[in-house]
Amino acid sequence: MQTIFITGCSSGIGLISAIALKKRGYRVITSCRKEADQKKLIEQGFECVLLDLDNPESVTQAAQEVLALTEGKLYALFNNAGFGVYGRLNTINREQLESQFSTNFFGVHQLTQLLLPAMLSQNSGRIIQTSSIVGIIATPGRGAYSASKYALEAWSDVLRLELSNTDIKVCLIEPGPLKTYFSNNVNQTEKENIVKNPPIAKRFTLPPEAILPYLFHALEHPKPKIRYRVTKVTKIAAIGKRLLPDRLMDKILKNK
Repeated sequence: MQTIFITGCSSGIGLISAIALKKRGYRVITSCRKEADQKKLIEQGFECVLLDLDNPESVTQAAQEVLALTEGKLYALFNNAGFGVYGRLNTINREQLESQFSTNFFGVHQLTQLLLPAMLSQNSGRIIQTSSIVGIIATPGRGAYSASKYALEAWSDVLRLELSNTDIKVCLIEPGPLKTYFSNNVNQTEKENIVKNPPIAKRFTLPPEAILPYLFHALEHPKPKIRYRVTKVTKIAAIGKRLLPDRLMDKILKNK
């Protein structure tokens, strides 16, 4: 039985993935920030550790618990936890930006480096990241969140190259609009000018289960893809970013 550690399992992609992978035969170790959510996950039959990616001590403690639970053997890490700070850049202070990066990027780096030796010792494993469509294109009002995902994309590319002489694969899942609680938990810096998805996005919004085929492929295929783009919007955005002039992309995106 292969073991996977998933971060951010209180709801959404993390919870859906944990349930599906457990049914698929994986040993799933989950994480969440709140004790109430931990209790719920344990009641559902999951092993669960508390993890606050914004707290270095919490990250270290969680990694130690995972290594203890697995006796130093871990097949996969799914870095899924994260949140968004939304608002125009001139409304976001340094503390808010640091918090955005602390959770979405610095914590991911710390956790991965603490767990990576377990994969290196067996020369196999999978490291999968939840990125976003805004890790491909940046839109007004989502600058802080987008910057953290751009950073995660670049970091993942480098980690993949640095592990190229091993059998540890690094993959990015890039969701577009999904029906999760993510938007409800966004930290909006402008209460009078809340950042929302454009109405047309509803036509392309998918349930969180849409990521599962891509996650299974990333975990189980001998040659997984580097990037898995989920929803038509993400695929179109990636093509536009690659083919269209920057100024044309600006015109398309400035009111999104």
